[in-house]
Amino acid sequence: MNDIKIVAFLCNWCTYTAADLAGTSRLKYEPEVRIIRLMCSSRIDPVFILKALMDGADGVLVGGCAPGDCHYSKGNYYARRKVAVAKTIAESMGINTERIRLSWIPASEGPLFAEVVNEFTEKIKELGDNPTKNEVYL
Repeated sequence: MNDIKIVAFLCNWCTYTAADLAGTSRLKYEPEVRIIRLMCSSRIDPVFILKALMDGADGVLVGGCAPGDCHYSKGNYYARRKVAVAKTIAESMGINTERIRLSWIPASEGPLFAEVVNEFTEKIKELGDNPTKNEVYL
């Protein structure tokens, strides 16, 4: 297996802050994650998830506030729906839906962020290379 790449779309108010806390706390987590900060997890579009996979990412992680704790009231509920849509479309395209993960990670949970990243990275390593990597023509 080649180097794996995981794209992480993280909510600014919770999961991105947890990632920052994990870094400043010097917690060990896999370096394969490329982070993209969103103001809210609801700003994720299923197209972003699918585009990342079609462009060769091995996995996509979407992180948001815990249900009921969203900075924008219901944003994480919208994110959950959008990730479900992305998984449905990915499945119809022949992409394993386990390559897409949604996790609720509060701002104060740097250790949880590191744990989720490590678990997801291991899962992606088990799945192997994203088959669409070989189909991408740059």
